[in-house]
Amino acid sequence: MAEPAREVGDAATAEAPLALGEFLPYRFSVVAEAISRLFASRYERSFGLTIPEWRVMAVLGEAAPRSTQQVIEQTGMDRVRVSRAVIRLADKGLIERRPQPGDNRAQLLQLSRRGQATYRQIVPLAHTLQAALATALSPAEQRQLDTILLKLGRRAATLAAAGEPDG
Repeated sequence: MAEPAREVGDAATAEAPLALGEFLPYRFSVVAEAISRLFASRYERSFGLTIPEWRVMAVLGEAAPRSTQQVIEQTGMDRVRVSRAVIRLADKGLIERRPQPGDNRAQLLQLSRRGQATYRQIVPLAHTLQAALATALSPAEQRQLDTILLKLGRRAATLAAAGEPDG
């Protein structure tokens, strides 16, 4: 088990080499990637979707139409990944694109009928996986995790806005 994190600014922390296995951003990344790959293995086989494609579909399934910029913001993916996913989804007939009124360079995206049907098939898989993962935590731990993730997300946004290094 990892040692408790050292206090920021601690002299020993400044001089110690970085223990990657104890580095919070890395640990989150590893867990997030493992969970994402676990879920992706289910929808890649059955639906032929990549992780970025599914994320775009998930945003559009939640509320549409959405601009490409809104999809970028909601997924946390960079513009290139979103653009490539949008092109592939449109080629597969899963989303529809149309110019955004007042800005012909921007697009509004929404699931096509085929995309909506696919989305409705994938959502139960997502709920099942979330429920299976949640069994690792008590209800109190699940609430704590939600609180912790919100706090860390807000802090990361604050540091990014202040120009702090992002790890």
